[in-house]
Amino acid sequence: MKFVQNAFDKIKPHFEKGGKWEKFHPIYEGHRTLFFAPKFVTGNRGVQIRDGIDLKRMMMTVIIAMVPCLLFGIWNVGHQYYLATGTEAAFLDKVAIGAMKVVPIIAVSYAVGLLTEFTICVIRQHDVNEGFLVTGMLIPLVVPPTIPLWQVGLATFFAVVIGKEVFGGTGMNILNVALTARAFLYFAYPSQISGEIWTYLGDKATVDGYSGATSLALAVEASNEGVAVADKLAQTNTVLGGDFFSISNMFMGLIPGSIGETSTLAALIGGIILIATGVGSWKIIVSVFGGAFLTGMLMNAVAVNTYMEMDPMYHMVIGGLAFGAVFMATDPVSAAQTERGKWIYGFMIGALTIIIRVLNPAYPEGIMLAILFMNVFAPLIDYYVVQANKKRRLARATV
Repeated sequence: MKFVQNAFDKIKPHFEKGGKWEKFHPIYEGHRTLFFAPKFVTGNRGVQIRDGIDLKRMMMTVIIAMVPCLLFGIWNVGHQYYLATGTEAAFLDKVAIGAMKVVPIIAVSYAVGLLTEFTICVIRQHDVNEGFLVTGMLIPLVVPPTIPLWQVGLATFFAVVIGKEVFGGTGMNILNVALTARAFLYFAYPSQISGEIWTYLGDKATVDGYSGATSLALAVEASNEGVAVADKLAQTNTVLGGDFFSISNMFMGLIPGSIGETSTLAALIGGIILIATGVGSWKIIVSVFGGAFLTGMLMNAVAVNTYMEMDPMYHMVIGGLAFGAVFMATDPVSAAQTERGKWIYGFMIGALTIIIRVLNPAYPEGIMLAILFMNVFAPLIDYYVVQANKKRRLARATV
């Protein structure tokens, strides 16, 4: 590390005021702070709270928490490929196929996102921060592996510029940046983002009787056909066995879907990491699941179609509910900040997810739109929570 520090110190004068690369100082400082702590720290004036956590450590913690979803997603892409082609394969063969599809998406996401941020930082002459380290990983995890790379780059550029930089950069955005990218892809290129049949690379024909439809798409089909969702799931992909869309299989994530969203188990492991480190709010995570489950029960009570009759437990393991609850809803910038507000915010996300899924057949998934919608209302929730607290305190005042 001494060698790296000497290298940075040697070129530093060129990026300081008066140097020939002065305008690129944000890029220099951004790379330097990846290796070393910044030299500008809080002064000793006034009362200070010293804490070992900062933005960089917080972002790295979130990335570590996403590793189970990423690794499982890479393996599952290869697993689904070999299921679709009816070929037996070893663990490493599945990982190799998955990496071949997933790694380029991650590379494009980071390359376009960081280049966009660096360019804007140079234009505005403000420091580069570590906010995109998480966003650059989230975007690949919420798209199907067959998404065209140019669409990943376009969506990333849109999300960074429109979703974050126009509001002032990291810490100022009102919408979750990764979900902004997915929303852009969904409304601009719906056929590619759906990823309905993504389980093979096009080099081999799928086996007879195999369907690459996601569990949510099958739930909508069941409702349209008037059959029970559980029966529809059990009847699908019979070539692979009747338990392909069982709750246990869907909980593990051995089904088609976006790269990092299929495994509820992997998302919950990440949630435990976030909660244990104090980075993620357990209140938001729990309330999202609670709101979804209770709304699922309400839909059962007033059901007029088979999708509304679906067991609420299925809602917990299909789609991206778990991934969204753990990694998207808990975004410290766009989520509610007050403690009571977090309960309300999370509950409404879970409830809206089920409402959108069940009552809108054109959009079987709902977690993305629910989180983005509640991002907009999070400041309003906090405002009324604070106002209610003031009124209670004033009512107790004796002076």
